[in-house]
Amino acid sequence: MILIADGGSTKADWILLDTSGEVVLKTRTGGLNPAVFSTDLMKNRISENAEFNTYKEKITEVYFYGAGCGTEKPTALLKSLFESFFINAKVEVKEDTYAAAYAVTSKPGIVCILGTGSNSCYFDGEKVDVRIPSLGYILMDEASGNYFGKKLLRDYYYNKMPKKVAALFEEQFNVDADTIKRNIYKEDNPNTYLATFAEFLLRNERTAYYNKVLRKGIVEFFENRILTYKECEEVPVHFVGSIAFFGKDIIEDVANYYKIVLGKVVRRPIDGLIDYHREKLKLEEV
Repeated sequence: MILIADGGSTKADWILLDTSGEVVLKTRTGGLNPAVFSTDLMKNRISENAEFNTYKEKITEVYFYGAGCGTEKPTALLKSLFESFFINAKVEVKEDTYAAAYAVTSKPGIVCILGTGSNSCYFDGEKVDVRIPSLGYILMDEASGNYFGKKLLRDYYYNKMPKKVAALFEEQFNVDADTIKRNIYKEDNPNTYLATFAEFLLRNERTAYYNKVLRKGIVEFFENRILTYKECEEVPVHFVGSIAFFGKDIIEDVANYYKIVLGKVVRRPIDGLIDYHREKLKLEEV
């Protein structure tokens, strides 16, 4: 059996395939980003999943594509964690940019992630090339959930939100200053916490303010994470993630402005990963 996962900071989607490529199980755990979560927390999120305990000894291959897996140390940590739990499995851990690339194309293109965090890469059809390492939610992550969460909180406290928007923001979130500071500076997973505020842009009716905020973040992402690839003039640019999915109209406008060909925009890459691994199974059978 083959276990496939697309893991972010907020959540990880898991699919279990049998040897013929049929889906046996779909499940979800909390996020498993080794750059921001403790090993004990990630162990608990795996071991507490009852469905994993049912199948763990039957699983022979684990493919985990995750946020925070772009360098050797966190990748090795997760690999060791999975090997200790799925005791009969060969484990492969790759950065989430691979999941995004496999989900949208088999041809050369630039692939972008706009979810809790953000990233981009050049995909040559086989390998991912991340030319600008991500420095995470404090220094980078333009147009991500945590980026927009920070922007909304600043606008609210600096009284830059229109009054009606600010009133709605107060209704939907706890905006007590002490609560916000505690969650950001003392609690675990501040990036995930900040990203929850970005839901405000996605679940409410668009206004001029919302569009302005979204456009500013997306323009910054294009300038820092797409235009820096010379290939952007030659290949399509694909997007994966909830922010990208709900902000597709603005992404289209910005892409047109910069004369960039927009490729696929996919909310969740897990379905594309299923197809990718099914194709691998077919090739192995030949």
